[in-house]
Amino acid sequence: MTITQLQYVLAVAEHKNFTLAAEKCFVTQPTLSMQIQKIEEELNILIFDRSKKPIQLTDIGQKIVNQAKNIVNEADRIKDIVEQQKGFIGGEFRLGIIPTIMPTLLPMFLNNFIKKYPKVKLLIEELNTDEIIVKLKNGHLDAAIAATPLEDEKIKEIVLYFEPFVAYIPEHHASFQKEEIEVADLNLNEILLLQDGHCFRDGILNLCKNVSDNEQNNFQIESGSFETLIKLADEGLGTTLLPYLHTLDLKDSDKQKLRNFKEPKPAREVSLIYPKSELKMQIIDALRSTIAGVVKGAIVFQNVQIISPLQKK
Repeated sequence: MTITQLQYVLAVAEHKNFTLAAEKCFVTQPTLSMQIQKIEEELNILIFDRSKKPIQLTDIGQKIVNQAKNIVNEADRIKDIVEQQKGFIGGEFRLGIIPTIMPTLLPMFLNNFIKKYPKVKLLIEELNTDEIIVKLKNGHLDAAIAATPLEDEKIKEIVLYFEPFVAYIPEHHASFQKEEIEVADLNLNEILLLQDGHCFRDGILNLCKNVSDNEQNNFQIESGSFETLIKLADEGLGTTLLPYLHTLDLKDSDKQKLRNFKEPKPAREVSLIYPKSELKMQIIDALRSTIAGVVKGAIVFQNVQIISPLQKK
């Protein structure tokens, strides 16, 4: 069997369709099917149950796929070792970034990175945390920037910075008169939240987990953007929490409505995450150093309390 044949097996296992797998591998469907059949004949087993729609792995097929992932990763590692030995920092690099980090952090480091490492072709995709984890494990991302810790043994994390939560409190609200606020001042029923699927939303829910939520509003608002939440708060529909970097670009009039938390400030941990296989580490290290260089002036908080980004069951 060959590495290419194993890659075909992995493609069919992922897409559960021979035609789609062939398209993703840039070969014809008959070519892909023939190569998979050769492996099955060589091993005298069936990897796929073709009688089911969509195609399913057999029990032994699942074990073969698990091993094939290891083999393909190790084959990629050989190329990686050679590039590291040559000191080469280049090639395609697929980076995922969660939506609440993308608009603030990306403009801070992207220009510096592409100027310093012109041979790297960055392919950047905005994804939520669950999508990032799946793509990292399936080999469709090389690394990602997300809120951590994720508590996933198959993913490694390099902490980049700690980003405090900042409250946005309109003038009509009772807490507007306070210079600093505490978690106890928060009322979960009046906090405007991002839509489900955003880990920043889950962080707020975890932050407020000990705050009573017996009261019920006669409306429920969730949005996909901080800008909308700010406008709704200004209309008297509640308060909201923002990540610190997002507050730097607010208008001066809106900055007057920001209230910091007392220390230790609740914050999210932002990390560069990547698969345990540790491929393309030279590019990951280059990203880490570039981001560290640009955020050290903007993020200087030390006395913080890390709030988990994971949705509590």
